[in-house]
Amino acid sequence: MPEQGSRGHGESHFVVLPDHEAALAVARRNGVRRTITHASGRPWLVGQWHDDEITVAEAGDVRLAVIGWCPVSVAELERAASRLRDLTQLDDLATRLAGSFHLVASLGGRCRVQGTASGLRLVFHRRIDGIVVAADRADVLGGTDVDERSLAVRLLFPTPHPLLERTMWRGVECVPPGSALLVDGDRARLHRWWRNPEPVRGIAESAPLIRDALAQAVDVRTRRGGTVACDLSGGLDSTSITFLAARSDARIVASTWPSLDPADEDVAWARRASAHLPEVEHVVWPPERIPLVYDNLLGIDDPMDEPTIGMMDRQRLLEDLNGLADKGCRVRLTGIGGDHVAWCSEAHYHSMLRRRPLFAIRQLRAFRALFHWPLRPMIAALADSRSYGAWLADEAENLRARREPTVTGTLGWSTGPRLFDWITPKAHALARDALKEAAATAEPLGRTRGEHVDLEAILSCSRIIRQWEQMSARAGLPIQSPFLDDRVIEACFAVRPEERVTPWRYKPVLTEAMRGVVPDECLARTNKATASLEATAGLRKHRGDLAELWEGSKLADLGLVDRRRLTDLALRPDTPELRTGILYSTIGCEVWLRSLDQEADHATAR
Repeated sequence: MPEQGSRGHGESHFVVLPDHEAALAVARRNGVRRTITHASGRPWLVGQWHDDEITVAEAGDVRLAVIGWCPVSVAELERAASRLRDLTQLDDLATRLAGSFHLVASLGGRCRVQGTASGLRLVFHRRIDGIVVAADRADVLGGTDVDERSLAVRLLFPTPHPLLERTMWRGVECVPPGSALLVDGDRARLHRWWRNPEPVRGIAESAPLIRDALAQAVDVRTRRGGTVACDLSGGLDSTSITFLAARSDARIVASTWPSLDPADEDVAWARRASAHLPEVEHVVWPPERIPLVYDNLLGIDDPMDEPTIGMMDRQRLLEDLNGLADKGCRVRLTGIGGDHVAWCSEAHYHSMLRRRPLFAIRQLRAFRALFHWPLRPMIAALADSRSYGAWLADEAENLRARREPTVTGTLGWSTGPRLFDWITPKAHALARDALKEAAATAEPLGRTRGEHVDLEAILSCSRIIRQWEQMSARAGLPIQSPFLDDRVIEACFAVRPEERVTPWRYKPVLTEAMRGVVPDECLARTNKATASLEATAGLRKHRGDLAELWEGSKLADLGLVDRRRLTDLALRPDTPELRTGILYSTIGCEVWLRSLDQEADHATAR
């Protein structure tokens, strides 16, 4: 594949350099716009950012920077800097601060760089001119070839842990979420600073802690006042965020998209909530403005450092932002992540069955009735005792198999990754080899199957939202998702799983945490919309765009997909299988490859 240079796209980003004589030349090649130096005067942080995105403090030879959404003051950072004797001491600060941010430190020229445990803020690194250079985006470390094996992995649906940690460029590595990168010139190592909390609290004890964590996460975004937008879909998650934001001094504008589905209840629930918020401006966008899934795929030119299935809903995101920006909003809050933290996986009952069999059996019977689980696959999933590595190795040999019953993935390590009939033997072999290689050393993300599934769901979601955050910032109105802040995740994960997920109540953790903040009638919703009609209508309306996408397919040029099969499928939008989103990962990879060429053209024009 062609070599990709460092992408000088002008979006906010930063690069971290060790205190080394080679750092200046590396900084110059990066197209430096802003610079913060080590105590020695050599460049430490270089890149592009706004003043309100970064807080920096220094004490002696120590430099600390917090980049992102965080209420930390310069004085607080200065106190931390004055006490710092070892970079690992920053664990305490990292687990105490609210918000969503990167934490970067320089101590005697040695560096520490970390993102969030949620994976919403990542760290990448690469060796350049003999030194280890880190950044918050993989593409700014360019100068390497795109990795075809990584592309093949991203064609999987879904992509299992730890394969999302593979970057799209050879030589560029991703720091696992929850770990920090420690750099000393030409040497680097990982330091684990975050672990899942022990789930030992009940809901009664946890509700005020969760409420406080979520309220502080919202306050991080509203404390500057001005006009703040909230997504008010009518669901419990977005409704909770809107009510918390309404308690601030900011002016709140809440927006709701109607649905093509006449049975959808979002607008009704949103209006019910807004009736309790007379100071909040509630906007229901007109139905004729509803963006469909697959809108404007051929026009996407966002600079992205990895493929994302979030491309499918990009136009819906931007259409909302355009209207809100006209109202003077400076940030838009979403309820994304609430499904992942206020609920948890039924896979917790796999280990609970072995600890509390009678209780687990009673709950599982109720889940089976609720979700119509078939008995035999359910029993097989509960009896499965394979390690995560063994499961991943087995799945490497099943990439062409039929999809499993839903209950198998629900109670197992994950839904088994699959490739579809338009994926070529070459891509199949690349993906299979990558899975087998990963399986040899793969460890689960948590102590139990349920903990692993819960955290993997957050990490997968965050990879999508990370790209949406960058797209929205480029559009002029950044989005933020307070549920995905580390402090909120920790507060929710500390609740015993049998109280987080139960067949008898819908999101009991969030319902109890928001009691007294959100009116009871607004906490009574027990379902959510799916937007399936928008996807179906989008397939029909944009089948010509999809056909054009595949006729000029770069994936096909690389021998990874069958152009003819994809074009034929695009012209049959009512194919039942397409209702499950099986095209999403392939489209995400195709659009990403196109964006590389578009960015290269823009760079040449500049």
